[in-house]
Amino acid sequence: MNTSTLLTNTNNSRALYRTIWRWHFYAGIFSIPFVILLSITGAIYLFKPYYESWQENQFHNLPVSGDRLSANEQIQAAIDSIPNGKFLSYRLPQNPDEAVLVNVQAESNWQVFVNPYTGGVVGKQESGWQLMNIVKTIHGELLLGTTGSILVELAACWAIVLIVTGLYLWWPRNASGMAGIIYPRLREGKRIFWRDLHAVTGIWISTLALFLLITGLPWALVWGAALKEVRAFEIAPVQQDWTQSRAQEHQHWRAQASDSFDLTPDILSRAETLQLAAPVELSIANSHHNSWKASSQSQNRPQRADVWISSNGSIEKQSGFAEKKLIDKAIGVGIAAHEGYLFGWFNLVLGVLTCAGLILISVSGFVLWRRRKPDGVLGAPPAMPASSGIAVIVITFALAIFLPLMAISLVALLLCEFLLLRRINTIGHWLGLKNYTGKPSDS
Repeated sequence: MNTSTLLTNTNNSRALYRTIWRWHFYAGIFSIPFVILLSITGAIYLFKPYYESWQENQFHNLPVSGDRLSANEQIQAAIDSIPNGKFLSYRLPQNPDEAVLVNVQAESNWQVFVNPYTGGVVGKQESGWQLMNIVKTIHGELLLGTTGSILVELAACWAIVLIVTGLYLWWPRNASGMAGIIYPRLREGKRIFWRDLHAVTGIWISTLALFLLITGLPWALVWGAALKEVRAFEIAPVQQDWTQSRAQEHQHWRAQASDSFDLTPDILSRAETLQLAAPVELSIANSHHNSWKASSQSQNRPQRADVWISSNGSIEKQSGFAEKKLIDKAIGVGIAAHEGYLFGWFNLVLGVLTCAGLILISVSGFVLWRRRKPDGVLGAPPAMPASSGIAVIVITFALAIFLPLMAISLVALLLCEFLLLRRINTIGHWLGLKNYTGKPSDS
C-alpha cells in the first residue's frame, strides 16, 4: 500500500470520526437536558413502594374493636366521602389492623382509606396529586400531555444515538494501557480529567443505560402504538397491562367505574385465599353477573396474575405470567427491571447507579462543551467531507427502522439543514455547518 493510499485512508478515518462526533454533539445538545430530568425523576420513582409504604403507615395499627363491617359497607363509606363518586377498586388489606383502600372516581380519581371496623374515613388523597404520580407524569410526559410524551420519546431516541456514537468515539485506537479507557486519569489536568470522567463513566453504564432507554419505549406514544399493532397480529391478542399515556389510564378507569357493586363474602374470601402477590385489587369484571376480578398489582410484573371470581366464590378463569405471549413476557420482565423490582434490592441499586451515571456524563459533557466552545458559535466539531462506510449506513437504517420517531426527526433535520440553515451564512457558521478550518482532533 503506497503513501498516498495510507494518507487517504487516514483522512477518511478522521473525517468519519469527525462526522460521528458531530452527531454525538448534536444528539447531546438536544437530549442532555431531558436525560438529566428523566434520570432524576426515574431515580425518585424507583423508591415508589418504599415511599408509599411510609406514607400509609398512618393508616396501619388501627385499634381493633368489634366485628369488621362488610366490604360493601366499607366501599359505600368511601364513595359517600367523595361527591359524585363511583367505585373503581377495593384493595385487600394485608393485616387486620390496616385501613382498607378504596379507589373512587369522580371528577378525578381518589384513594380513600376506611377503618374496616367503624366505617370512618381515616384519610383520602387525590391520586393525580400524589408525589409519585406527579413524578411519573413528569418522567413520561413532562406535565405537557401528548406534546410532552412525544418530546420524551424523541429525547430517548436521540439518547440511544448519543450512546451508540459515544461508544464509537470511546473505542481505543492508539491507546497504551487502560488509563482513560476503563478508569479515569485524575492527575493530568482538568481537560483530561473531564474527558475521562465523561468517557469512562459512559462505557461503564452504557449497557445499563441502553437497557433503560429501550425498556422504556413500550410506554412511549409512537413506539408503543407501533408495538400495539405488532401485538395485534397475535391469534388471540390480550389487553396489555401498560399504557402509553396518562390519558389512556384515565380512559381505562372511566370504563371500569361503576355505580353499583356487591362484593360478597364468598368473593372476598376466595380472593384472600388465592395468595396473589400484594397489593391485590378487586374490581368489577361483569356487573350483570356480579363477576369480579382479583388482580395482583405487584411492581415485579412477572409475579402478577388476574383471577376472575363469580358471585358464589368459584373461579371462572385465571391468567398469570406463564400464559402471556412471548412478547408480553419480554416486555413485562423489561418493565420490572426498568422500575427496579425484578431481582430485589440489587436491581434498585443498579437503577440508581445508572441514573447517577447518566447525570454525571451529562454534566461532564456540558463542561467539556463549555471548555472547548469558541466565542460566537455553538461549538460543534467542524464538518469534514466524508464517505460513510457500509457499517455506518446499516446502523443508521437499523436505528431509523427501530426508532421511527428518530427517523422522522432525522429527515426533518436534514431537510431543514439543506433547504434553510446552510443558506443563511450567520446561522450556518454558528451551527458549525460551514467554514471548516483547522485539523481534526480526536480528543
